[in-house]
Amino acid sequence: MLLARVAAGVVGGLALYTAFPPLDWWVCAPLGIGLIVASLYGTRPRRAAWLGFLAAVVFLLPTLAWVRAIGDDVWLMLVVTESVFYAVMAALAALVFRLRAWPLWFGGLWVAMEWARGLVPVGGFPWARVAFSQSESLFTEYAALGGAPLVSFAVALCGALLAYAALVKPRAIPRPEPVPAPSDGVLTPHDAPTPGAGARPEAGSGVKGAVWRRAVPVGVALAVPVLTLAIPRPGDEGRTVNVGIVQGNVPGRGMGFLGDEPAVVLKNHANETKRLAQAVREGKLPKPDFVALPENSTDIDPYTDAYARQIIQDSVQDVGVPTLIGAVVSIGDENRATRSLVWDPKTGPGAYYDKQHLVPFGEYTPFKEIVLALWERASLVGRQSVAGDKPGDLKLGPVTIGAVNCYEVAYDDTVRGTVRAGGSPLVMQANNATYALSNLPPQQLAMYKLRAVEHNRAVVAAATTGISANIGPDGKVSWRTRELVADMNVVKVPVRTRETIATKVGAVPEWALMMMGAAAAGVAAWRGRRRGDRMRNDG
Repeated sequence: MLLARVAAGVVGGLALYTAFPPLDWWVCAPLGIGLIVASLYGTRPRRAAWLGFLAAVVFLLPTLAWVRAIGDDVWLMLVVTESVFYAVMAALAALVFRLRAWPLWFGGLWVAMEWARGLVPVGGFPWARVAFSQSESLFTEYAALGGAPLVSFAVALCGALLAYAALVKPRAIPRPEPVPAPSDGVLTPHDAPTPGAGARPEAGSGVKGAVWRRAVPVGVALAVPVLTLAIPRPGDEGRTVNVGIVQGNVPGRGMGFLGDEPAVVLKNHANETKRLAQAVREGKLPKPDFVALPENSTDIDPYTDAYARQIIQDSVQDVGVPTLIGAVVSIGDENRATRSLVWDPKTGPGAYYDKQHLVPFGEYTPFKEIVLALWERASLVGRQSVAGDKPGDLKLGPVTIGAVNCYEVAYDDTVRGTVRAGGSPLVMQANNATYALSNLPPQQLAMYKLRAVEHNRAVVAAATTGISANIGPDGKVSWRTRELVADMNVVKVPVRTRETIATKVGAVPEWALMMMGAAAAGVAAWRGRRRGDRMRNDG
């Protein structure tokens, strides 16, 4: 029995991995969760915890394989840390399995687990949430109602319902067996039926009842994704903007993506911007209203370096429209900021947005004194980044765009805050050079697609090495680049202003689902404690 549970957890973890990009077998997400539930059902919390931990390790090792670019030790530490959250969730799930309607409570616990992962430690790590495997599936439209948390809940609920159908058996209640009358027609005490002998199925059980007890949850599991077809979507508002997208590429790979030549990343993006300008003059591309360059499109601070400033100014003047530059700029003598900077062809640098959710150990070093003493690679961070505290609504040409930087696309509050501030379209700037050709760029593209549906906003993605893309408010990609090439284009992007329900209500659905799961776990624990007290009193 234990071996079967281990096998179910391992296969479930692998199935969940295949739902994520680059494989994108989205239907494997509910199937994988169903197998994980099957491995946990009927166990005590302690055993459920390590089974949940095992399933999470199997799931996260390949899903987060892109972290190996930094180091195998970092990859393993991250996987182990994140798997602890799944272990806690599994222990609580072992309790709620004792309650009626437990698939609902399990779904709430799954949402709570993903919320906790996105909060702690050191700012959380909300990547590899189940919702991010559903950017082009029947579950996608739930994002417009309750954001990524509702999508994760719907998938977890379906998986739990499938497990319920396979695991829960019809119960039986005792009944007396019929006793044939004696030949003389008189019953004696010896002839009376034994109390409790035999059994009769409870209402709805038997062969037909067993079929119904399995068919109903399977039917509900199938209905959950199909119901999204009835969700209304905001229509086109008849307004568009032409956006230039530039992907300049970098000379190196991995941790050394900047190469040895100074300013090469800056020159690559400036040259590609000029190539775009030339294509516009020749009539090969329409004139853009603004141009978007990626995060870290300049590897030199244009505020302090006259050479970098002149290179950017020349390329922006050549294209002739406001351009969003991605720069790492100095803040005082010891700090820096990852900045989305509006550069006007006439007046130069102007309004900006500073990245709010920073990458721990990449842009800043938590517990700096201890970490630097124990881990030599931590010194590669250099100057410590300072987080911004304002949303990324920036006036750029004829529109107010919503600037979001790379890592923070995984954070619900950052993207939602930018949309609420008036950002449309969303401009996602990214630097994935360290992780090129890994499974990170396609995972990030999937997040862009889900955010587009969640907020009814087109998404323009500009990345140093790819994947750069144009994504409509329906989550469909109309243009994208290959990785590790220089590329550019001018794309027509719809401008939407209507908000989805998810944008309006914010985190309310997430909190409601979490409280539902937590309350169920509390009730189950209380009942278990009362049962234990009764048993001790009876003894």
